[in-house]
Amino acid sequence: MTSLYNQLENQEESGWKLLHGDVFRPPVNANLLCVFVGTGVQFFGTLIVTLLIAILGLLSPSNGGGFMTAMLLPWVFMGLFAGYSTARLYKILGGSEWKKVSIMTALVVPGAVFLILFTLNILLWVEKSSGAVPFTTMFALVFLWLGVSLPLTFIGSFLGFNKTAIDDPVMRTNKIPRPIPEQPWYMNPAVSVLIGGILPFGAVFMELFYILTAIWIHQSYAFGIAFLVFVILVVTCAEISIVLCYFQLSNEDHRWWWRSYLTSGSSALYLFLYTTFYFFTKLQITKALPCMLYFGYMFILSYAFFVLIGTIGFCACLWFTRL
Repeated sequence: MTSLYNQLENQEESGWKLLHGDVFRPPVNANLLCVFVGTGVQFFGTLIVTLLIAILGLLSPSNGGGFMTAMLLPWVFMGLFAGYSTARLYKILGGSEWKKVSIMTALVVPGAVFLILFTLNILLWVEKSSGAVPFTTMFALVFLWLGVSLPLTFIGSFLGFNKTAIDDPVMRTNKIPRPIPEQPWYMNPAVSVLIGGILPFGAVFMELFYILTAIWIHQSYAFGIAFLVFVILVVTCAEISIVLCYFQLSNEDHRWWWRSYLTSGSSALYLFLYTTFYFFTKLQITKALPCMLYFGYMFILSYAFFVLIGTIGFCACLWFTRL
């Protein structure tokens, strides 16, 4: 009887139950994680607004100028929510330099995207292409970014950081990190992350073909289906991230913060590989400049996809661990 009681007691003291003092230990590069999550919230809000506008029949992806405008304006004003989300998470992780993180939120991801777009536009200027964006338009984009979005991000961060911090479910975090036991091969970070990205990509695989066809071959597209696929994508990302996070904690590995982001975010890699396959099988492009434009835009699309669904997976795991 005593032996049975000891076995039951050992079972209760194993797995994720041993990690209550380490689960909410701030991760490495916590600032960058907060920045990506805040930017992901900005992408999420922008995409929702854009899809709603498109469902009303007010734009088409084949109309590049109208589509970009419909995404740009919501993006600018969603900076408020990006700053707020960044600051809230940053305060949960015990950060204090909210101004620095706020500026990073407004500059890091948008800066990388702008740099790629500006480089591609320079190539179009050199080739004297009619598709080059005029200098005045580029100036207007920079003004919206630095003159409107950045201040809104800063205001959102100020509001978020000055709210009362959300308390952790545990009383305290251990001063010394708990040793992580040897993990099975399938819980290796690289393996689990790559496995986690398969299902979210599978959720959008079929629809991605029609999206690329609408953009590059200028065919019509039904946005109502896109909204439904997006809902399925959100649910899939949340579920796979929570399941793999549970397996990770059950194997006494408390480093879940970045892993939960990368688990669903890794499907951006599959997205970029698919766009490469689409280029070689569906498009008849042989000149160097159009090729560079295609892969530049597809890299931006994959990068935005990574930030978006990585944030969805992370938020789902954050909710799960705080239950």
